[in-house]
Amino acid sequence: MSTTTDRPGELTGRVVRPADSDYPDARDCWNLLFNHNPRVIVFARETQDVVNAVDWARQNQVQIRVRSGGHCLEGWSSVDDGIVIDVSEMKSATIDMESNTATVGAGINQTEAVALLGNVGFAAPTGTEGTVSLGGATLGGGFGLLTRNFGMACDNLVAAEVVVTSNVDGAKTIVVDEENHSDLLWALRGAGNGNFGIVTSLTYTIHPLAQTVYVTARWPGLGHLPWVFEAWQHCAPFTDNRLTSQLEIHHDEILLVGVLASGSEAEAIRMLEPILSIGNPDVSTTNASWVDTYAGFQIPTPDEPANWKFFSQFVSRQFPIEAINLICGFMSTAPSTDCNYFTNALRGAVIGSEPSGGSAFAHRNALFYAEPGAGWGTRGGTRAPEDPLTAKCQAWIAEFSQALAPYADGAYTNVPNADVADWQTAYWGSNVDRLRTIKAKYDHDNVFHFEQSIPPAPSR
Repeated sequence: MSTTTDRPGELTGRVVRPADSDYPDARDCWNLLFNHNPRVIVFARETQDVVNAVDWARQNQVQIRVRSGGHCLEGWSSVDDGIVIDVSEMKSATIDMESNTATVGAGINQTEAVALLGNVGFAAPTGTEGTVSLGGATLGGGFGLLTRNFGMACDNLVAAEVVVTSNVDGAKTIVVDEENHSDLLWALRGAGNGNFGIVTSLTYTIHPLAQTVYVTARWPGLGHLPWVFEAWQHCAPFTDNRLTSQLEIHHDEILLVGVLASGSEAEAIRMLEPILSIGNPDVSTTNASWVDTYAGFQIPTPDEPANWKFFSQFVSRQFPIEAINLICGFMSTAPSTDCNYFTNALRGAVIGSEPSGGSAFAHRNALFYAEPGAGWGTRGGTRAPEDPLTAKCQAWIAEFSQALAPYADGAYTNVPNADVADWQTAYWGSNVDRLRTIKAKYDHDNVFHFEQSIPPAPSR
């Protein structure tokens, strides 16, 4: 099924240009480390606005970038003198409780999705950052505190509407599912962000979930880190699938966070006991709906640091003590209080939940995901080039990343490692050749490209 349109005379939707008063806000993304000046920003309200924008860009030979939540951490969802096609205002939602599916517009963010589904007693796996687009998270994989119970977000993707290129300089809309363009559905499950076209809606399998237990534990300082980390990596990926947990390590504190889907507080504590028995952490538990639990750990965007730099890694072999000591050493000398080291336990349903037709996500055997992050600066304050912390934080994260690289088995396309040479293999492993073939089929002219986009396979 596809539709094509005549060439539009002009852009449609909410169109913002540099002379407009709302341009400064419209051009900014979540990570203010990067500063681009697009020629035009189109906030699409409906799919036809996206089709028209792609047509216009191709006819005018203007670079295209795609944006929803604005969380592309290397700033690749914007571009100087190009067009940003922003789908963040496409917020339609339809829930079918008989078929356990939900279809949402590409502008729905994770907080909105959790609330929409939770209000009718359902959930889908999401990441933990509420302002991230659910679609953006899904198209790169998507994991968080329900992942070990329900699998990756991309595992639950069953269909999508996508605007792809058509003919010489046009665009068209196609519906992608297991019967139509199933090769593209496979690619969207883990490699879909900005590579093949613009996703305008997504359909998910959803899961009944009425209640969760939220557990936090805090250890002051880093003195217990070797023992806490060792216990966590031996426990968290192997416990009951209903429990997913994370570690967040700061320069002066170790924080453990866990969510038990459908269970008691006593069960959650018992599952985490190998970790909680170390030292004397401050432990708290909350029994609430997933909507309330999720809302409770969100940090308002104005309170977030202005600038961020990350390094992602999937880990399939438990860290030796040397790696743990590296983490302890770097975190103890972090250049700002907002720097951290973050982990998310995997396995569980990630191992056994690959959907019918498969997925491009390549890290199912990982024990956990990990990333060091450098955060600094205040929103509305000094821009990164003038901030004296910028050089210090960038040097620290570069050295930290290089030290950790030997312990990684892959990287996460949603948290790109901009300076890694073989990034395609790091993100998608043995799936790269198949992805390049699919790219050539749906975007032969490489219209949708950016610094780490999938290149099309050469013509034979």
